[in-house]
Parts: sequence; structure tokens; C-alpha cells
Amino acid sequence: MVKKILNLLSKEIRGLHEAAYLLGFCAILAQLLSLVRDRLFAYYFGAGPTLDLYYSAFRIPDLIFVTIASMVSISVLVPFFIERVEKDFDEGKRFINSLFSTFCISIVLVSVIVFFLVPYLLPIFLPGFKGSAQLPELINLTRILLLSPILLGISNFLASITQMYNRFFIYAVSPLLYNFGIVCGTVFLYPHFGVYGLVYGVLFGAFLHMLIQVPFVKSKGLLPSFRFKFDLKPIKEVVLVSLPRTLTLSSNQIAIFFLIAFASLMGIGSISIFNFSLNLQSVPLAIIGVSYSSAVFPLLTRLFSAKKYEEFAERMIVSAQHIIFWSVPVTVLFIVLRAQIVRTILGAGQFSWSDTRLTAASLALFTVSVVGQSLVLLFVRAYYSGGKTWKPLGINLFSSALIVVLAYGLIKLFEQVPLFQYFIESLFKVSDVSGTVVLMLPLAYSIGVMVNTVLHWVAFHRDFKTSSAPVVTTLFQSVCASVIMGYVAYLGLNLFDAIFDIRTLWGIFLQGFCAGVIGILAGVIVLKLLDSRELAEVWKTLHQKIWKVKVLPEEVHTLS
Repeated sequence: MVKKILNLLSKEIRGLHEAAYLLGFCAILAQLLSLVRDRLFAYYFGAGPTLDLYYSAFRIPDLIFVTIASMVSISVLVPFFIERVEKDFDEGKRFINSLFSTFCISIVLVSVIVFFLVPYLLPIFLPGFKGSAQLPELINLTRILLLSPILLGISNFLASITQMYNRFFIYAVSPLLYNFGIVCGTVFLYPHFGVYGLVYGVLFGAFLHMLIQVPFVKSKGLLPSFRFKFDLKPIKEVVLVSLPRTLTLSSNQIAIFFLIAFASLMGIGSISIFNFSLNLQSVPLAIIGVSYSSAVFPLLTRLFSAKKYEEFAERMIVSAQHIIFWSVPVTVLFIVLRAQIVRTILGAGQFSWSDTRLTAASLALFTVSVVGQSLVLLFVRAYYSGGKTWKPLGINLFSSALIVVLAYGLIKLFEQVPLFQYFIESLFKVSDVSGTVVLMLPLAYSIGVMVNTVLHWVAFHRDFKTSSAPVVTTLFQSVCASVIMGYVAYLGLNLFDAIFDIRTLWGIFLQGFCAGVIGILAGVIVLKLLDSRELAEVWKTLHQKIWKVKVLPEEVHTLS
């Protein structure tokens, strides 16, 4: 049984859509587990001080992860590994050992230094906790979580090797295990250790995330070992490429860091509301944007390395079309069914009706930018495939700074202009709910992301001489179908409101589910009438059965 599981995990998948759908399916499972996690959080804690404390404890470890651990991320290392391992296996292994040793020393050293600085950093980074009785506990939780970027950094290093060999199963299963660990911490450890049990679960999940990578990497003879003798030349080369990439990724996280800092000043529960809605909007992002950008990245790297620039651009456009094809309808459904989604997933235990309404409004504002977030991931990966990292860095730094400035400005506007406050609260029907100022944070984020998307699109079109016509066609068809789908789903909500008892969990779930299904059917009919190419490709891929796609028996050692 164990051998069969390992063989399944080690299968190679080369088709773009097959790989993307596989990653998407596993992402759905991972996100389902994350939704179970969030429901447990909502049930036990609600949008209150305990959960604010838990989410706040991640801020500094997350910052270390995106600034240090991302130096050895998949998008950075895969091109280097492909170039070296496929050219000279022994040289590639020496390169891996040297880079791994450098990374381990760097991230452990940084974590140790931060461990002692945490008491001084937290009051600055999270001003809402300054002088709070929760501050000592927040310091302890943050220190424990400093182990997580080390474990996840090593896991990402190993995942770069599995991605190089197109072993998407392993890459796709690791987030499942991470969320499984957190759920175990919530169910089994929290009753005994309190909030510390939650962070122990995080560390357990991070360990599993790393462990799943080991068997395949070891089977290829590429399991890294620690070496004190470094070859500084290739390390310098990686750092020069990864530095702008790391700053690109960290810029977005720093923007979120500032948004949470703002939330810490907005009152109890604001951090929880922000994180709940951020996690919910990440579901379609992970299933669509992350899956397609991850699936196409090794292929784009090989095409660019082989100087097949036309095919490179074609693959990029096809991926963008499918991201838009999936993202636009999902965005509309999330906005129309936001209340049903939040009530079904989070509406239990300590999570109040006011929490539900505020989270639903925040989710709608976040979801507006899902299409843009997904496309930005694709654009950034495409630039990295060609070793071009400075362009996305500049764009992301600008958009992240814009998010922070917009958040500050919108908060002031909301507090000082009653008409604007009335408009936002009336639009989302939360006029009688306190703490609505938190809605300015997802609004600022979505505006910044949309600006980011436009800038990336213009830059990519100029740099790679691509045609936007196919994408515009797909966008037009998706928007038309999504508008009809959203309208039909909205009518369905009113129809099923009289059929199901929406005061119960199953009633609200069935109301949203049935309304969503008839909306989707209407959208599919519209796409069929518009002769959508993407719809035909989806049907063809599903008809071929992903799990029966022929896989190559041996790994590839040369560039095609």
C-alpha cells in the first residue's frame, strides 16, 4: 500500500491543463481542509481576542519566510536546477548541497536574532497590542512560530526538485498535510495547551509539508546534505536573481503586514475579520491562479531556455485565457453568494451574525481582485522563466506602496466623510454593524492589485510582443456569461429562500448551492452559445480523464 502511494506521488505529468487541473483538484482538497480549520476557529473563538492573538503571532515569522525562505523558492530555483542537473548531474548535486547549506545557516541565524528582538519589534509592528495584557503571550507565540519559516523554507527547497521532474502530485499534496497539521492542533492540542496548541499544530503541519518531499528527492539522489565548503560563485548568481524576486514577493506581504497593523488599531475582532475574508478569497486564488501558474512554470522555463519565444508567448496567452475563463465566473459567484458562503463555512459557535455580515462584505471586496491576483502570479512566473526579475519587482513595489497609502487614505475618508461611509455601509447592508471601517483594508488591497495587473499586462505585452486579442475575446465571453450567471444565481437565492429554512446550516447551504448550480448552468449555456474555445478545451481535458493521462516512465535529462 505504501509503495503504491509513493508511486502515485512520483508520477510525472506533462500536459499543461492536466497538471493545472490536478493541482487545482488538490488545491480544492487543501482549501477544504483550510475551511474546516477556519470553521473550527470561528466555532471556538469567533472574531475575538484569541484569534486576533493567533493571527498576529504569524506576522514576523511570515515576514522572515517571504524575505529569507523565498530566496530558495520554486520560481527561483527551478530554472537553475534544470540548467545544472540536466547538463551535469554531479555538478548539479554539488550546487544543491552548497545552496542548501547557505540557506540553512542564513535562515537559522536570522531567526535566532529575531527571537531576541521580538519584544521590541511587536509593539512597533502591531501598535494595537502596545501596552496590552496580551503582549507577553503574543511574544511567546511569535517565538515558537519562528520555527515555521525554517521548516517551510526547507520544504520549498525540496519542492523545487520535485517540480523540476514534473512531480506535481507531491507538490499538490504538501499543502493538504500542512492544513491537516493545523486542524489536528486545533482539535487535539488546543484543549490541552490552549492557544499554544494551535501554534504546535502549525509546526506539525510545516513538518509534514517538508517530510512529503523527502522520499522522491532521495530516490533521485538529490537529497541535499549540509556542507561547510561553499562554492560562492553559483550562490552569488542565485542571490542576484532571487533578491528582486524575494523583494517582489515580500512587497505584497509587507503591504498585508501594514493592513494588519491598521486592523490592530480598529478594535477587537478586526484582525480576525480581515484574515477570515482573506483566507476565503484565497480559495479561488489557490485553485485557479496558483495551479495554472505552477503548472506552466517549468514548461515556460524550458521553452525560454530553448529560445522558442513564440511558443513561450503562446503558452503564456493560453494560460492567461484559462485563468480568466475560470476566475471571472468564480468572482461573480463569490460576490452574489458571499453571505451564504460565510454563514455555511464560519457561521457557528462563537461566530456571531454581525461577524458573518462584516466578513461577507470584506470577502466581496477581496474577491473583486481574484482575477488580477491570479494573472499577476502568471506574469511574475513568466518573467522569472526568462530570468527577468527586476520588472515585476518595480511593479509590485509600486502597487504595494499604493495599497498602504490607499488604506490610510480610505480609512481617513471613511472616518471623516459621512457620505462615503453611508455609501459603503449601504452597499453591503452593514449600516447597523460596528467596526465597518475594516472594509477599507480589502478595498485598498483590491484597488492596488487591479493597478498591478494592468501594469504587468502592459509591460509583458511590450517586452514579449504578444497579442492581446485572444485574451480580450475570452474576457468578453467570460464577463457576458458571468453577468447572466450572477443574475440567475441572485434570482435563485430569492426562489430558494421560500423553499429552504435559511435559519439552519443545511438550509443556508442548500439555498446557496442550488442558486449557484442554476447560475452555473446558465453561464455554461451562454459560453456554449458564444462558442467558447476554453469551454471546449475544458470538456476535452476532462473527457480524457486526468488520472489516465499517460506519464513518462523516466525523467528527462536534456532540454527538448
